[in-house]
Amino acid sequence: MTKFRGALIAIAMTAIALGCAEPPATEIDAAQSALEAARSAEADAYAPEALSAAEDAMSQLEAELAAQEEKFALARRYETSKQLAASAADAASAAAEEAAAEKQRVQTAASDLIASTRTQIEETRALLGQAPTGKGTQADIAALEADLAAAESSLGDAEASFASGSYRDATTQAESVRQSVEGVKMAIEEAIAARGGRRGT
Repeated sequence: MTKFRGALIAIAMTAIALGCAEPPATEIDAAQSALEAARSAEADAYAPEALSAAEDAMSQLEAELAAQEEKFALARRYETSKQLAASAADAASAAAEEAAAEKQRVQTAASDLIASTRTQIEETRALLGQAPTGKGTQADIAALEADLAAAESSLGDAEASFASGSYRDATTQAESVRQSVEGVKMAIEEAIAARGGRRGT
């Protein structure tokens, strides 16, 4: 009788222990926080593939948690959920780190491009002062000056985008300006070369 009672007690204790199984709240919260941190770090723009991997890991965790919830309470197990939560947190942290590094790289590149384009505008304006003047050239020079003024204004837009943290937009705008200024520079050089050629004949 004593053995029978002991067996019943053991079964009851096991049932109680199993019934106490709960989702790993700490690990789940950590994974969710890490994913939010990755999104806040603009991983969608600067580390999209890494963010996608982190979101997939979170989806796997959510699916596992849902599967356990469908089971009878005494049959639930959360060891796999705990492991998946840790994997999701690691993936999200990796996405945040990758995003931060890529954002820094893009920021530096945009800053350098804006600075070099500003220098290019100044050099091209100085070159314009060497353009041939005289009958029939005033309109051409005025047009080139207008093109440089427009380029400088557009570069100001790029600088505004940079100041607001839109580094990719700043890069695109500055690159467009650089190409425009290059076209002006080529036109001036061709005009100078043509005047030199006429003088030599």
